[in-house]
Amino acid sequence: MPKSKRNKVVSLTKTRSKGREGKEALISAIRGCLDEYPRCYVFRFRNMKNVALKKLREELKGDCRFFLGSNKVMRVALGRDEASEQRQGLAALGERLSGFAGLLFTARDTSEIEEMFALHEDLDFARPGQKAIDTVEYPEGPVVGAEGLPLAHTLEPTIRSNGMPSKLNHGVVELISPYTVCKDGQELGPKQCALLRIFGIKMARFTLTLDSVWEDGEVTVINEADDDEEELDEADLIAQGFEVEY
Repeated sequence: MPKSKRNKVVSLTKTRSKGREGKEALISAIRGCLDEYPRCYVFRFRNMKNVALKKLREELKGDCRFFLGSNKVMRVALGRDEASEQRQGLAALGERLSGFAGLLFTARDTSEIEEMFALHEDLDFARPGQKAIDTVEYPEGPVVGAEGLPLAHTLEPTIRSNGMPSKLNHGVVELISPYTVCKDGQELGPKQCALLRIFGIKMARFTLTLDSVWEDGEVTVINEADDDEEELDEADLIAQGFEVEY
């Protein structure tokens, strides 16, 4: 009788070892860039899109290197304090690594990088946990979908299952009463995100901003970080669909 592939035993020691190897690779790669590039930036991102970041990396390939990973591990790579910092001032730069942040090594100046970041801003459909950037309301009566066209009757069960008080009236999707999908600034749930996608409404603006830069042993703050940013680790990044760069 053939062995079941479902009952495969996975060694936990191997899993832990792989994690250590990944952290060591990230530390080694960051430290290697210190000899190659004169500047190191801390950048911050909102609503990360792997496709957009890949495109930016390709355009800057050859004279820039991006790193996304555990902030704690990246701080270790730079040095946690004056005694362990790899170059003068890097411990201070590491203190800027918090929340949704990464490292960028380059020889380009601040204005060039900010211009490239601005060119790659993009809108995408929001994911659960992100905040609405507008209020979306629908009145009682026939439902208008994306591009101003009547909503397809086949979607009526879907919007109803996601909370909208809808019905079919001779093949036309109608709301029994007015409905607010979301309010500006509200944290979005799975059902709200599903409805926004159905109606073609994009609320997740992908942005990259420069936080600070290290050069010649000194750190210059470019933009202050938000106080309410959460601390991310590598597992958080992977869980949210981000590619961790080593």
